[in-house]
Formats: sequence, structure tokens, C-alpha cells
Amino acid sequence: MKPLTFAVLRLLSDGVFHSGEDMARQLNISRASIWQAMRNLDEAGVDLFRVPGRGYRLREPLNWIDKDKIYAGLGDKAGFFDLEVADSLASTNSRLLEKSVQGAPHGSCVITEMQTAGRGRRGREWHANLGGSLTFSLLWRFNQGAGFLSGLSLAVGVALMRALNQAGVPGAGLKWPNDVLHQHRKLAGILIELQGDMLGPSAAVIGIGINLKLSSKVLNRIDQAVVDIHSIGGKVSERNLLLANILLHLADVLNEFDAGGFSILREEWLKYHAYQEKQVLLMLPDGNQHEGYLLDVADDGALLVRTAIGKQRFTSGEISLRTVA
Repeated sequence: MKPLTFAVLRLLSDGVFHSGEDMARQLNISRASIWQAMRNLDEAGVDLFRVPGRGYRLREPLNWIDKDKIYAGLGDKAGFFDLEVADSLASTNSRLLEKSVQGAPHGSCVITEMQTAGRGRRGREWHANLGGSLTFSLLWRFNQGAGFLSGLSLAVGVALMRALNQAGVPGAGLKWPNDVLHQHRKLAGILIELQGDMLGPSAAVIGIGINLKLSSKVLNRIDQAVVDIHSIGGKVSERNLLLANILLHLADVLNEFDAGGFSILREEWLKYHAYQEKQVLLMLPDGNQHEGYLLDVADDGALLVRTAIGKQRFTSGEISLRTVA
């Protein structure tokens, strides 16, 4: 969205009615510009009330991402993180990958209200909801090479589960290798992109998207089963505090991972595994499919499945899992 549209949205953020005339006067723009901004908000999936004679109102007040509130929530760890907050970006991962090449410090984090080219696994588009999602990327630097980072996405899943459990979000679980589910519907996703040498050092840009409260307009654009925290009974009144807590848990887990790899987090990951000891269907990038019984995950994060030809290891991040009816 254009900066003008965000300016209009900020006027509407209090959840009360504002006439087009009043907004045009406050922003020193034309009524036609206000009309265009409202159209842009519609296209972005923002829920608006329109009442003749009263004007426009958001269905609910908007809780903006606020850097100062996040730093406050980080407490004595605030100095460890370097936060950038943007109204709109093509992709937080793309932005942070660029910053990493330019020497951005360990612990850099890019957060956005809206992505225009957000992406998930297998080239899927990641849809975010203005005010109803958390969309951010964290840069973590390792002395070890990229080969050491096997199982990193699983470790990040453990951090998310710790944070969601602390926030009182009920019934979430993990799907190998990088999704958080609730009753087989996607609640959050992880996308990790690596930089550096196989022998080290290396850097990981960890992209995370969490559905807090998705509008019906956004839900209609998504081509997979998804769910949000609000609809499953979770109560997140302050997403800046939730984000701060997630960053703190990520720092703890990534330090554990740095010290000993995924193996020291494996038992905790299995505790959250939504598909443990179930019949599954594995769909590979080449189009082949394997049906089998999910046995375990290895110390390096590989998936272990008993298929018709025996026990097999799967390490590709392109494998998908589905319960078999």
C-alpha cells in the first residue's frame, strides 16, 4: 500500500467513525485521495464499516507494531536486538538478506505490517493480515558452516511452541519441518534462508509468519487450510509483547542449538509433533509419493519413516505431510 493509505489507516486506528471530509482536511489531501485510500484498504483485506453521514470506521481498533513497545518487552535483552519496523515491504526475508550482506549485526530483526511478495515453502505466497498477523525475520550468525545447521527449522519450531504456550495459545503442534498447526490447519510458518560457506562462518535469516486474527477477505485468498490464534480461543491483546517474547525464546533456543545442534532439542520437539506415530503421505519435489508410518526424527532433524521398502530417512525441506484417510 502507498504511504498515504497508511496515513489514512492510522487516523482510523482508534476504532471510531471519521468522515472523508475530516480525514481529507487533517491530511491536507482531496476527497478523491481518501476514496482511493479506502479502496486500497479494501483490497488489502481491512474490515471497514461505512455509514452515510458518519463516515468510515475500522471493525476493530488497530494495534500497530511499535518498536519502543517491543524493546520494552525485551527488558534487559533489548540491547541484543536491532529492530527495523516498516509499514510495507516486499519480503522481510529479502530485506534482511540484503542487510546481512551489508554487514547487519547478529540479532537484527525486520518486522512489517504488510508484505507484497511474502513467500513460504515451495514458492507459495505468504498472506499477512494488517494488524492481524506477525510477520518478521531474524538474522542469526554462526561460526559453524551451513552444514551444521541441519534441523535449524525444527529448533525454531520449538521456540515458537514455548512462546505460544507461555501466551496461553491452546492445542498447537509442530509439523516437520517448519509449520505450526492446530488440528492440521496452519497457524504459523517458518522460512529459513542461509548465507555463507559450508565450512563457516554462516548466517541464517529466519522468517516467521503467525496468524493472529485473519479477516474473511484474507482467508478467501489462501489456498490451504489455515487457522488463527483468535479463532481457536487464544487471546493476544498486545502483539508487540508477543513478538518480544518470541524473540526472547528464539534467542534461548538458538543459543542451545549453537552449543549442541538439534539433538539437544529433539525430545522437546517430539513432544509437540502433530504427526508422531501416524500414517502419513510424503510428497516429494519430483512428484513421487511415499506412504508410511512416521517413526521419529533423527538427531540431525531428518525424518524417519517406515515405508513399504523399510525404514527411510528424509532430509529435503520440500517434503509435505498429510494424514492418510
